[in-house]
Amino acid sequence: MPLSDQEQIRRNSLEELRKLGINPYPAAEYKTNAFAEDILENFDSTKTDFAGVSMAGRIMSRRIMGSASFAEIMDSTGRIQIYLKRDDICPGEDKTLYNSVFKHLLDIGDIIGVKGFVFKTQTGEITVHVKELTLLSKSLRPLPVVKEKDGTVYDAVTDPELRYRQRYVDLIVNPPVRDVFRKRTQLIQSMRELFNSKGYLEVETPILQPIPGGATARPFITHHNTLDMPLYLRIANELYLKRLIVGGFEGVYEFAKDFRNEGMDRTHNPEFTVMEIYIAYKDYNWMMNFTEQIISKAAIDLHGKAEIPYGDKIINLNPPYRRVTMLDAIKEFTGIDISAMDEPTLRKTCDGLNVPNTPEMGKGKLIDAIFGEKCEHHFVQPTFIIDYPAETSPLTKMHRSKPGLTERFELMINGKEIANAYSELNDPVDQLERFQEQLRLSEKGDDEAMFIDLDFVRALEYGMPPTSGMGIGIDRLAMLLTNQPSIQDVLLFPQMKPEGQKPKAESEESEYLDLGIPAEWILPLKKLGFTTIAMLREAGKAGKLANDLNGFNKKNKLGLAGLSTEVVGSWLEKI
Repeated sequence: MPLSDQEQIRRNSLEELRKLGINPYPAAEYKTNAFAEDILENFDSTKTDFAGVSMAGRIMSRRIMGSASFAEIMDSTGRIQIYLKRDDICPGEDKTLYNSVFKHLLDIGDIIGVKGFVFKTQTGEITVHVKELTLLSKSLRPLPVVKEKDGTVYDAVTDPELRYRQRYVDLIVNPPVRDVFRKRTQLIQSMRELFNSKGYLEVETPILQPIPGGATARPFITHHNTLDMPLYLRIANELYLKRLIVGGFEGVYEFAKDFRNEGMDRTHNPEFTVMEIYIAYKDYNWMMNFTEQIISKAAIDLHGKAEIPYGDKIINLNPPYRRVTMLDAIKEFTGIDISAMDEPTLRKTCDGLNVPNTPEMGKGKLIDAIFGEKCEHHFVQPTFIIDYPAETSPLTKMHRSKPGLTERFELMINGKEIANAYSELNDPVDQLERFQEQLRLSEKGDDEAMFIDLDFVRALEYGMPPTSGMGIGIDRLAMLLTNQPSIQDVLLFPQMKPEGQKPKAESEESEYLDLGIPAEWILPLKKLGFTTIAMLREAGKAGKLANDLNGFNKKNKLGLAGLSTEVVGSWLEKI
């Protein structure tokens, strides 16, 4: 790639440094004994604590003034001013280090080591008086310019393309971003401390799995050459953790990377972090209380209090949290009691509420769709939504007193799911029947239906004690606790399109018509991302595509006749 003028100048400086016998990338250890934050917080001019400091950092600004200059360096804790005097860093006759190297061959972004003592300038600024200067790394690319005055940043780098793709630059020029990721680590540490204090065991389970179980989601598929078999990147670690409960552990947990081959938006990334914990002899009522303890402790550990800002709201994470059944929530926000409705009546109710639905959706998914469309966003303060339909909870015990419902809860905060928990199903006969029902849903076209895991059923046949399990989305909880609007802001390296990727040329309308696709359905297909026939070839199951198209039709009030799985399947067969 062609170099910019600034990049070429820096490469020229690199060569000049080498000609002077200066290694721009030395290998030797550079010993430090101080950080910027420590000096700024603890310097006392009446003491000699910082009479001999050695520190390293990146040059962030320079003010060259003849035989003496000021600069600012940034280390992992913050920025501090340094003062360089020509005769101090060049005590002999040779003044090259100051006159040539510092003044002309070093740049903003270079990493240097300095040794000297700390003093206060006449304006009261704590400063390191440099007696020795060492170049540790030459920067060949200029940093984005960020203007700052009196601690106020006036033009922080905000371009998401640069910030998310080049996170290393984002961390350099936007120091508050580093604090977000420190808090993310503190969040995980807070949870770990609580679990370990109760004697629960942290474990690891497989990422490559022969069966993608534990959740209803579309998996990533790969292939193991030696075993000549397909493998899946895990969508959840639930079934493995429950095997460990069968094996005799009373409490196990894991901070796991999960992968789901689904959409991307402000709250979804195909690779994400989840904490799952399973504890024997507990139920979902106990787990609600424990979840309150986890969330409130994390807030206090990060902020010193449980009331936190998020956007223009104040979220109160102090227990107890409100508890509302899913059916009561629907009644509260729609005025309709759906508790006694069968599937056809529920479908008519969805139509009346303008809730998108398709023929493939069963009773449970219809209820979930109404809740998601009409209720979810109302729950800003922490609320447990409890007692979910059995069809959408294939790993959950049936409710002890409410037929057709299960002992499940989701914790909603700011209109988003933060945690999901059950009284775990431990009846192997019931579990196998639930898996078989998921298989029937898959055959109807639901490509998010759960796979049958017969080994897990076998494990249950040996006996699993009554157990409660819970999963927390670490990325979403980190968003909440660091006041960040997007999941990309709490992932160091979020998934992005390849750099410089050009949009694929769209297929012609005639190519869609040749497949038997009616003209009125071509634009909806393209709006759903199928802008080429090649992309349509990778659409997956016909039932899922029909579901998405019918939902798009309903949501956008297009008034088109509904599509069946068979019709959509005929399109895909012709490709």
